[in-house]
Amino acid sequence: MTLGNTSMQQPDELLRRYGPWALVTGASSGIGREFAVRLAEKGFSIVLCARRRGELEQLASELSSRFGARTQIEVIDLSSAGAGSELAGRVRGMGVGVLVCAAGFGTSGRFVKGDLKSELEMVDVNCRSVAELVWHVGGEMSLRRRGAIVLLSSLVGFQGVPRAANYAATKAYVQSLAEGLRVELAEDGVDVIACAPGPIRSGFAARAGMVMGLSQGPGAVAGATLRALRSRRGTVRPGAVSKLLGWSLSTLPRFARVMVLTRIMGQMTRGRD
Repeated sequence: MTLGNTSMQQPDELLRRYGPWALVTGASSGIGREFAVRLAEKGFSIVLCARRRGELEQLASELSSRFGARTQIEVIDLSSAGAGSELAGRVRGMGVGVLVCAAGFGTSGRFVKGDLKSELEMVDVNCRSVAELVWHVGGEMSLRRRGAIVLLSSLVGFQGVPRAANYAATKAYVQSLAEGLRVELAEDGVDVIACAPGPIRSGFAARAGMVMGLSQGPGAVAGATLRALRSRRGTVRPGAVSKLLGWSLSTLPRFARVMVLTRIMGQMTRGRD
């Protein structure tokens, strides 16, 4: 099918509802990359944000050749002070209709034995940059009275998790933020959804020092989340593994969930202090 024929098709529902631009952080790999691809497929123009220019340039070329998508590359380290606000300033006035905060990383092992610099950088990326972006970009959406915000929570964000205590705490912040903002911004026509996946096959595990067992691909996460956004659900647990683990844990009291995850994380981080 030619691009000319494709352009005559009806625009995707999400594009009509929120368009024309989507901003995706962490777009160079993993879940962020999959969100960028799927949003470009739906007709969005994409602001691609990550630290690695080379990967972003390759993705921009792919999105242009496959979907005819317009792209804008923003290279930035979201662990730097004020980076979220800086990024928001770069895209101010563009009419960003979808914000996907997919940038993030984790650590594992005993918190007090870890590297404090890395732990604080994780808080900056997973929490502070998210707060800054949501405040700025979400504020513009509120004034326009339309938009969507996708925040990446996690299965571990619903209770404390020994050997990933700080990472789980950052995701608890994201989950709580999304739940509160979903109600706050609904009256302004802005949809907010939290995506809480389980183990994912990506570069996350290697950086965090974890060994993943059952896991799902990042494409399943992005696809399920965008389908849930279409129906305006509040929290989505993408994939069978996430749903099963989430349901099993939800039947237990909080202290018992912590104990179960103590054993699971012990297996996933075996050999690490």
